[in-house]
Amino acid sequence: MRAFLRGHWQLLLLVAAIAMLWRTPVVIPLKLLVVFLHELGHVLAVLLTGGEVLNLTLDPMQGGAVTSRGGNRFISLSAGYLGSLLIGVALFMAAVRTRADRAVLGLLGVTLLAVTVLYVRAPFALVFGAGTGAAMLLAAKYMAREVSDLMLRVIGLACMIYVPLDIYSDTIARGWLHSDARMLAEEFGGTTWMWGGLWLAASAWVIWKCLRRGLGANSNIRLR
Repeated sequence: MRAFLRGHWQLLLLVAAIAMLWRTPVVIPLKLLVVFLHELGHVLAVLLTGGEVLNLTLDPMQGGAVTSRGGNRFISLSAGYLGSLLIGVALFMAAVRTRADRAVLGLLGVTLLAVTVLYVRAPFALVFGAGTGAAMLLAAKYMAREVSDLMLRVIGLACMIYVPLDIYSDTIARGWLHSDARMLAEEFGGTTWMWGGLWLAASAWVIWKCLRRGLGANSNIRLR
């Protein structure tokens, strides 16, 4: 245990900081980014299954939606929560298992900018998407690699915290909401609770596998 704490104290400190600030305004931009990644999951699923994305929206109250036509409806509805979680896991693993932090952060920034230009029209979402994407590109290009590493870890951990909580809140605690799980139940059968429970179990398994593999790496944060 002592060796574990010595090797991963920075990561544990990050988790504790995010958890303590979770209900404060400080973390709202991070939560909005996770919601944007949720909508990005829908976008990618629609495009990869042959559909067309018409619009992506995001609002200051951490709500978002994607309007699309065609594509595989089952996959696209399932890709919001699970897609954003997988994106977060991929970012976290890139930070702890590789040294390609700048490239990965830059790619994420380009992706956010491209999605914003192509599909976002609402003012708030335009400002958030363009501003966040540009900030990522600037950080990747001009700041030390350790900064990109830290940003990827924070985003990845935020996804791993936010997504399961959001699944529980939207599909189990408040099953009456018009959530992705509710639409999936209406179109394919089952109940909102059933789909939410399956997604929650899947997210818990993915997070466990990610942390188990990630903590096996040298996950110290090296800041100059």
